[in-house]
Amino acid sequence: MENNVLKIIEESGSKGPKYESLVKIFKLYEQLQYATNIKHIAHDIYYWLNREFKIDNMVFTLFNINKNEKEDIYIEGEHFYLDDEFSNFFIINTDTSINATVSFRAISKVHNKIIQDQFYIIDAAFHLISPIIQNGILKKNYIESSSIDSVTNVYNRSYLVEHLNKHLSLTRNKQSQIYFLMVGIDHFKAVIDEFNHDIGDIVLIELAKVIYSNISEFDIIGRLTGDEFLISLFSAEYEYEVNSIAHKIIADFAQTEIIVDEKTNQILKKTICIGIDKHLICDEKDISETIKNADIALYEAKNKGRSSLFNYKDLRIEDTIDLF
Repeated sequence: MENNVLKIIEESGSKGPKYESLVKIFKLYEQLQYATNIKHIAHDIYYWLNREFKIDNMVFTLFNINKNEKEDIYIEGEHFYLDDEFSNFFIINTDTSINATVSFRAISKVHNKIIQDQFYIIDAAFHLISPIIQNGILKKNYIESSSIDSVTNVYNRSYLVEHLNKHLSLTRNKQSQIYFLMVGIDHFKAVIDEFNHDIGDIVLIELAKVIYSNISEFDIIGRLTGDEFLISLFSAEYEYEVNSIAHKIIADFAQTEIIVDEKTNQILKKTICIGIDKHLICDEKDISETIKNADIALYEAKNKGRSSLFNYKDLRIEDTIDLF
């Protein structure tokens, strides 16, 4: 890659094709100076490829060499296979344990020939921007280490509340209310006592998966305490929608089989309860009060029995108990 950059510089004595190649490369470099995160970087790379090379699809992936894991950061356009004759694949070395890959597919044989003729330009550009991608990866890792729960890969409590407060201020003129769902596992301590913390972690991970599968990309989930998760439903406008989502989460998790012992095929099934409260954005009430109410509703749901749902608005005065 570095040799390709030098080659272009050496051959760009005049404002000819080589000079134009340099312009293309440094347009991308300059554009990425304003990128705020790794997804923004990937987005800008796609638009550069689209503008300069007429690419209409791209997959930007981070690959962890140590863990042999990949994470798709940005996907644009129709699906394609890497072994397709018109597919192109680049590895961007970041000098860390995580490398970035960029892949895309030409739309025709002629288009692919044009890309192959200018392959060295793309290659050189990706070499030039590798430090920017490295910084994006480091920033992503830092944010996740301070904001993401290490077991379930959802937001932790402190970051969730901070993020919610910022989000509420932005949606004040667009949305009137938000529903909060407090989710708790029935008799979670019994899992730890009967098995161990590793099995407990698996239960938490499976619950997070079930929750994710039932909410939209606009909703937010965080882990508050040992077995409690808070869901912020920005996508649901009506109470019947909220109840439907909550019941679906309860039902799906009740059917989830958790493998305890692979040798004996021993499985574990657990249940959850959910408490609900509604936060009025125009209200002066602090968001922490709504979260507290959802937790009280969860307590009441657990009093009803396994797989129960309870709405804070249905709480009677004689049932009220100070939990905090």
